[in-house]
Amino acid sequence: MKRTISIKLDPTTEQSALLDALQAEFARACNIVVGFSAPVKCSNRVALHHLCYYQVREQVPALGSQMVCNAIANVAQSYKSLVANEPKLRKEEWPVINFRQTASVHFDKRTYSFKNDTLSLFTLDGRIAVNYIFGKHQANLLNSGLTKEAELLKRKGQWYFNLVIDIPDAAPSTGNGSMGVDVGENNIAATSTGKVFGGGELRHKRDKFLAHRKRLQRNGSNSAKQLLKKISGKEVAHVKHVNHEISKAIVQEAIAANASEIRLEDLTNIRDNIKAGRRVRTRLHRWSFRQLQDFVAYKAQAVGIEIKYINPAYTSKSCSVCDAIGTRVKHKFSCKNCGHLSHSDVNAASNIAKFDRLFSPSRGVVSRPNVERF
Repeated sequence: MKRTISIKLDPTTEQSALLDALQAEFARACNIVVGFSAPVKCSNRVALHHLCYYQVREQVPALGSQMVCNAIANVAQSYKSLVANEPKLRKEEWPVINFRQTASVHFDKRTYSFKNDTLSLFTLDGRIAVNYIFGKHQANLLNSGLTKEAELLKRKGQWYFNLVIDIPDAAPSTGNGSMGVDVGENNIAATSTGKVFGGGELRHKRDKFLAHRKRLQRNGSNSAKQLLKKISGKEVAHVKHVNHEISKAIVQEAIAANASEIRLEDLTNIRDNIKAGRRVRTRLHRWSFRQLQDFVAYKAQAVGIEIKYINPAYTSKSCSVCDAIGTRVKHKFSCKNCGHLSHSDVNAASNIAKFDRLFSPSRGVVSRPNVERF
């Protein structure tokens, strides 16, 4: 299992200047690589290396051979992610990605190392030993696995080294059941055990952020643009915090239910497949379901609970008791066939949990979920 820790660096003024120079030169190399990658739609790291390595080395000699390889890998991964998020690009021309001078610098194990409580980093003027600061939790993670690639970035004048660590998988859970999780916008998540995480407060807060952003965008002044960037950062941080809290609670719910696996919906390309008005599309693109699912996945794997993704088709329409098509009105689900009544999201989560299992139908079951507000 891979985890990422953010290490706060404490460079001297001279070291910070060297990192600034490296960042600018790395971005220049990436932009050169883009000129080779985009026209031929190449996102394969090896193929792109053969296509442009010597030309990039010639144009950016100070960067060194390994950092040029890292720049090529960085561009390849950027386009790979772009195409994965925008499937239509498979049939269209690729846009030109512009790497700013403040873009992160990709490091591999050949370009950094930990030595005597310092971090040794490649720069254009040779290696430098940088002091770093992190807490007990980060130290435990660092000591529990193998260090992999990393990203060097500067945020608000502070340098960070985001390091990927490959941690051995936890022992498989001894549980014997599945717990389904349905995600949505009105309710952020619901579990097949009856736990519902309401999304009203989060949605209200995000709507306020959206309204504020629109006012600033209409203003158009430099100060408004700066404030717009600040507000966007606050919204991202708030949503991330909420998703961390909910994902932690979901995994704890699975442990309490003695579940050996958590089943999630495969929502790949959902934004492209749903046809709706502008207001709904705006809200849909602000829906952070993927981040929540990713948080659930790595937290579950850390305690040995397996993650499975299933096709969500008909999970919200089918009765989780008898499999007949029922009626969903807002948060209420009812089935005329067997009399089952339930919270609609809990019913969907129950279908996700059973997916390929058959349950004996019963009559007149009423589900009373436990709803938490976020």
